[in-house]
Parts: sequence; C-alpha cells; structure tokens
Amino acid sequence: MTSVERMSATDETRRKGTELLRLHEADELLSVVNVWDAVSARTVAAVEGTRALATASHSIAASFGYEDGENIPVALMLEQVGRIVAATDLPVSADLEGGYGDAAETVRRAIGVGVVGANIEDQMKPLDEAVRQVEAIMRVASEEGVDFVLNARTDAFVLNREGDPDENLATALERGRAFLDAGAPVVFVPGKLTEAQIETLVEAFGPRRLTTIGIPGTPSSAWQQEHGVARISYGPLSQNVALTALQQLAEDVEQRGGGIPEGTRILN
Repeated sequence: MTSVERMSATDETRRKGTELLRLHEADELLSVVNVWDAVSARTVAAVEGTRALATASHSIAASFGYEDGENIPVALMLEQVGRIVAATDLPVSADLEGGYGDAAETVRRAIGVGVVGANIEDQMKPLDEAVRQVEAIMRVASEEGVDFVLNARTDAFVLNREGDPDENLATALERGRAFLDAGAPVVFVPGKLTEAQIETLVEAFGPRRLTTIGIPGTPSSAWQQEHGVARISYGPLSQNVALTALQQLAEDVEQRGGGIPEGTRILN
C-alpha cells in the first residue's frame, strides 16, 4: 500500500491536528500563505512566525498543467499534498476542492498522508446535502482520532459574484451556521468582503470561527484580528506573486538585457 493510500493517523498527525485547532481558536489571527510544492512549503515554513501551512488546489493543479475545478486526478493531488506535509514539521491544511466525488473518503486519505485540516467547497449544493457532507467528514476525523480542522467553505459569494451582496451574505450566514452545527470548527467565506459583512459573519458564527481570503481591497489583517476572524488564507494569489516575479525577470532579461535582481535569496 502506498503512502497516499494509507488511512491511519499517526501520533504525530494527531498532535499536529490538535495544534492546528488551537491556532484557529487562539486570540491571535492565523495567517497562512498557501503553498503548492515541497520547495514553496519549505520556503514559507522558514519564515519566522509561520505557524501552519495550507495548500492551494488551484496552484497545485496549475503546476501539473491542469485547470482548476477537480480536473487533476485525486491521487496526484494527494501525492503532492503528502510531499508538502513531508517537507515541514508544521501542521498542514489541504485545499481539497469539493472532495473529488467523495469528500469524506478523500479526507480520510488526506489524513493518511498527514493532513490535519482541509477546505471543502459546498459548491452551492442543496443545503441538506452539503450538511451531510460536513457530518461525514467530521465522522471520519473522529474515527481517525484527529482534531481535524474542517474549513467548511461556502461559495455563496464566489459563485454569485454579480448577485445581490445582501442575498449572498444571507446565504453565507445560513449555510455557515448549518456547517458549524454539523461539527465544522471553522467556516470559510471567500470573496471581497467588507468590514460590515465580516462583522455580521463573526457575530453569527462566534469569534474565531470565520476564515477569509486576503485578496486586495479586504480589511487589514490587524482589523480582522481585532474583530474576531480566525484565519486569513491567500489561495492561488501566493503562486501568482511568485510567477509575477519570474515573468518580470524574464522580461528584464529578454527586453532590457538585465539579470538576476540584487537581493535575490538562495532559498533551495
């Protein structure tokens, strides 16, 4: 049986799960810069103050030439996630999209490679179906004996970008509360949220139960910490930052005869 197929949590995995849950419940905001391979994981983990890592499914898929949206084979996704886990001693949460057809089983396999948290999209499925999915995932975590940090994601904003913001917020509130009642410790509401929307979500969910995404134009991390947000993630934006720097180097070399920028660090 390969490491990806192994389905039993180790003591080390259980320890990391408890630590990741503690980091979400602590008063200090948890910021995670998302990674997509072993070298990006080691690079981010080496930064002082980094306490946990999260993968970005979009970034992993792109690095293998796949479009986002569960087009990458789940075995390949989990293999890459396992490499990231092995590259660091920090707790790792994995972005597992909508669960690749069987979210609970995918989470069980992810726990088998040392993952202790996951984003799982609701993809705006009927609410009762989405709630059953949360319940099934948390049941698997209990069976494995892991304090698994399910970052239960609702796509209320991202799948209805042109919709009425008040209606999107009401939908996120309804679905988020239902996911918390089903056992999820945290709810992820990606989108360009305003201060007022974040305050409403935190009031409804309780302090340290909301994850946001750090896209340009959202409230500062200091403000979000002060107002009870548990975690900020950066999704595929971190890979975009890295690729922008790479493309700018290529432009400088090809168009201006430049070279490696001063101050470049040798990181691998």
